[in-house]
Amino acid sequence: MSDGAPEDRPGRGPLTTTLQIGREPTGPRVRHNSGRRLAAKIGGWVLRILVVLIVLEIVSKFLTADAMRWDVVAEYLFSPKVLQGVGLTLILTVVAMILGCLIGLVLALMKISNSLLFNVAADGYIWIFRGTPLLVQLLFWYNLASFLPKLTLGIPFGPQWLEFDTNTVITSLVAALLGLGLNEGAYMSEIIRAGIQSVDQGQSEAAAALGMSRRRAMRRIVLPQAMRVIVPPTGNQVISMLKGTSLVSIVAISELLYTVQVIYARTFETIPLLVVACIWYLVLTTVLSIGQHYIERYYARGATRSAPDTYATKLRKLMGRTTPITFEAKEQDRV
Repeated sequence: MSDGAPEDRPGRGPLTTTLQIGREPTGPRVRHNSGRRLAAKIGGWVLRILVVLIVLEIVSKFLTADAMRWDVVAEYLFSPKVLQGVGLTLILTVVAMILGCLIGLVLALMKISNSLLFNVAADGYIWIFRGTPLLVQLLFWYNLASFLPKLTLGIPFGPQWLEFDTNTVITSLVAALLGLGLNEGAYMSEIIRAGIQSVDQGQSEAAAALGMSRRRAMRRIVLPQAMRVIVPPTGNQVISMLKGTSLVSIVAISELLYTVQVIYARTFETIPLLVVACIWYLVLTTVLSIGQHYIERYYARGATRSAPDTYATKLRKLMGRTTPITFEAKEQDRV
């Protein structure tokens, strides 16, 4: 070996490297530009302050407007008629969402089945109810008596066993529930189908290996795991349904919007009463959003590291304070 040749070291080859702890890197050092970081931090705070000022300016213009009668808002905010409209809005939302989820689950199972008849029927339902406006569907169910004066049940093109008067069966409330629920079922079917198909196929194979039937595996194995994907868009649909109930005022249902419309048609205080409706809608959507947040956290446990943050954590992030990520050592690592 010559004097200038490097000394051979054991365990070192062309495809291996040695981790040397405690030595400074031999490569070029990366200089941290503290001035640039400081400018970015100052710019972030300036942007936050600018956003707050814009929001405060909008709020001040809204609160101090001459046409805003806050005494009228306070008078009707907890009026018995308004509270009755709020209650009916909640009833419509809950019943329509339950109906939509049940229909959506059946349609989702039909779409993922191997039956061509079930596939075509589910696609036809979704095509009709998702392809036509909700307002048109509400008007159709409300005016169904002009198309079918009698509702009959029997053999197609044959004898009929039962007969009902359409106006007696399809009341305004029933028309509203049918319009909202059947329309929601078309959207929920795609949400539930996406959640079911997001579960790994190996879960169903493992359930079959344990002797579970396909129905039991769907109920005990697949659907609980699919909820992690189903819950977020379903919560969005619930909030959309809450606001969509305002459309049933076209069929003379005394929900929240229709109630305030009746009041300001008599008092001519249009803006204050619309503000009353907006306040109640915001309160209800806020409560639903909080509930959705904690339901998401429940189903995200153990499934992902990116579980939704709590509102306290989001506030700390907004203020620029972040908590470092720490990992607890496992018991076998501590021994």
